[in-house]
Amino acid sequence: MTILAKKGELSSSVCDLLVISAFAGEQKEVLLSDAFDASLSEYLLQVIKDDHFEAKEGSTLLIRMDGRISAKRLLVVGLGKMEEVSAHILRKAFAQVQHACAGMQIKSVNVSMVGLEVAEVDLDESVQAIVEGFRLSGYTYGRYKKEEKKKTTETVEFTFSDAKLAKKAQSVIELAELVCSATVSARDLVNTPALHLAPKDMVDAAKAMVKEKGPISIKVYDEPKLKKMGAGGILGINQGSDHEPFMVHLTYKPAKKAKKVIALVGKAVTFDSGGLSLKPSDSMMGMKIDMGGAAAVLGVFSVLAKLQPNVEVHGIFGAVENMPSGKAIRPGDIVKAINGKTIEILNTDAEGRVTLADTLSYACTLKPDMVIDLATLTGACMVALGEEITGLMSNNPELAQRMLTSAKQAGEEMWELPLYKGYRQLILSDVADVKNIGGRYGGALTAGLFLQEFVTKDMPWIHMDIAGPAYAERPFNAYEQKGATGHPVRTLIHFLRSY
Repeated sequence: MTILAKKGELSSSVCDLLVISAFAGEQKEVLLSDAFDASLSEYLLQVIKDDHFEAKEGSTLLIRMDGRISAKRLLVVGLGKMEEVSAHILRKAFAQVQHACAGMQIKSVNVSMVGLEVAEVDLDESVQAIVEGFRLSGYTYGRYKKEEKKKTTETVEFTFSDAKLAKKAQSVIELAELVCSATVSARDLVNTPALHLAPKDMVDAAKAMVKEKGPISIKVYDEPKLKKMGAGGILGINQGSDHEPFMVHLTYKPAKKAKKVIALVGKAVTFDSGGLSLKPSDSMMGMKIDMGGAAAVLGVFSVLAKLQPNVEVHGIFGAVENMPSGKAIRPGDIVKAINGKTIEILNTDAEGRVTLADTLSYACTLKPDMVIDLATLTGACMVALGEEITGLMSNNPELAQRMLTSAKQAGEEMWELPLYKGYRQLILSDVADVKNIGGRYGGALTAGLFLQEFVTKDMPWIHMDIAGPAYAERPFNAYEQKGATGHPVRTLIHFLRSY
């Protein structure tokens, strides 16, 4: 699919489908614009009236044009009330348009911006949202399927009456394409079965981000190096597996002096059986997704060289596989993390936080301006917030608010949860510094408090529990169907570009 912006007249645009936006109660202002002459506008309004189309959010009306204009068909997309329209509504609406196009085998689409101009919706936000709707809704993971891929739309054009607006929109399209590419990269990794995505494969995926003399470099720590640096958490969790563990450290440096140094730390358990605290079979079926945090980090890194944010970014993950065997770590065992703190392992299925103990400790040795970790960490977070919302915890209110703002603008749902100090006693061990479970209640919070033990005091830090939204067991919306979503790649990119 090729997406571009151009200056032109809608009535003379040759395409299979012309898409125009309409707002509840505001069709007249949109359709009686300079885009169409009076007779055509009158015809369209009559069709809308006859079909009782109210332009509610998510509604559409297909009209065959029969030679009245150069486009074969016109699709009116309802966006709801004009004052309530948002990028998220646009993203969902145009994802539905893409699905409709696939069903009708539409090859060429022209998107009118007239209605959005009338509504005074921010141009950059609207164009980016529409591109994301088209791109992300068209995603399929077909690596293991013999069926022929579905035909998708070949060209999507945004038509503007002003050449300057078209030029500006083109730059937004290019940004949106990068965001979508990063999201798709993360989706592909999460969707890959553990048979083909062992810890070594995660290393290879990271190495693919590095080009000679480019702005991204990599360090890889294998098992001997991990032993030397005292990464007891990573080594302990992986010891039941036949695969070797690794820690990966990617670094992006901008051409100019960086405004901030940001460490992104991702959980990378390539398969989580639960270890000796074995999961029930039903709970194990989806555990290829337990490296979703690291996949998001790699998704971001896949476009940093082109995106060129003015921040230095470190991407860190400890790739392991959590398996039961005669070598596996046992409940009651104690390991020591890189920062010297000891961890009593009471449940081997609470493994991700133990690996993050090492990667967070390592990230803090770099002395960045902030550390952000992403992890498919707890079912407890899903119990609290459901499947579509990330639980965000932070020791820095200003930083948390900045990330929540980025999430809102990116259209990814997040909700801040408290790091309640009173619950810290629940993770204190009788025989070690901390234990890796905190009891039945407040599991997402005690997991966050556990991670905080491995973040340097006064280091601004955010923890994102993405256990729910990283993978859709059911369709979340028109652009996040069943499977990996790439959450929260879009938020992270927006956040990095905000500096």
